Amino acid sequence: MADKTPLSNRREPLFPANELTERIIAERQGPIGWITFNNPERRNAMSVDMWEAIPRVLDRFGADAQVRVIVLTGAGDKAFASGADVSQFEEQRSGAEAVRRYEEITEGAQERLQKSDKPLIAMIRGFCLGGGMNIALACDLRIAAADARFGIPAARMGIGYRVTSTRNLVDTVGAANAHEILLTARQFSAEEAKAMGLVHRVVRPAELDSLVAEYCAMIAANAPLTLRTAKRIIRELVKSPAGFDAAGCAALVKQCFESEDYVEGRRAFMEKRRPKFAGR
Repeated sequence: MADKTPLSNRREPLFPANELTERIIAERQGPIGWITFNNPERRNAMSVDMWEAIPRVLDRFGADAQVRVIVLTGAGDKAFASGADVSQFEEQRSGAEAVRRYEEITEGAQERLQKSDKPLIAMIRGFCLGGGMNIALACDLRIAAADARFGIPAARMGIGYRVTSTRNLVDTVGAANAHEILLTARQFSAEEAKAMGLVHRVVRPAELDSLVAEYCAMIAANAPLTLRTAKRIIRELVKSPAGFDAAGCAALVKQCFESEDYVEGRRAFMEKRRPKFAGR
């Protein structure tokens, strides 16, 4: 049975006005952290200031014990994120040094997303292309409306797709599907994306908000240390065997069993009530 824990309807700004780029809206809604890509006139294409803002927002959410899950979405109903802002290419990606700097910024944002200890949900409507796909693939769950469109058009622009992004794609959809996505550069429907394992759920657009809220409620009700342990161990398991940190994984599991939350979980089960986890 899905958890029906009520969530606050009020969203509070995470940063004072003018402290963060206006193209990223960062808000907290009870246990939910919201990151909204706010560039609707360009279908939420990712500009450099947006990439730079992502680690700052995640650091703030990461330090907030009240935030249990983070949702990433796009402003409006036309796009999640339609890739990089091409209008900046001449300035930001036209020379070797500019390309190096741009890759450093975007790689840093993607790495920070992947290393978040708090669960990330990509809530996808409309276009999810290129850099938008990179962001979605760095999230733990991808929930899409039936009108979502997915694709990586790098081959149409002569862009070399970096190793980390390609690895995330292959880890998610497999080599065969990654070949089709990258070699054809075509767009895929939400149902095609679900069939290849790119997204977890597809619903009618009118149902997207409620389904994401349901997932947020389920996750927010769970033990934070267990969620952190699950995420970190999964990250270790997809590494090569030589890089697997068995001792670190064992330490995380041990910490869960020694936590106050484990005591609370046992008591709540015996008392047939909902547990109240504190993350310690």
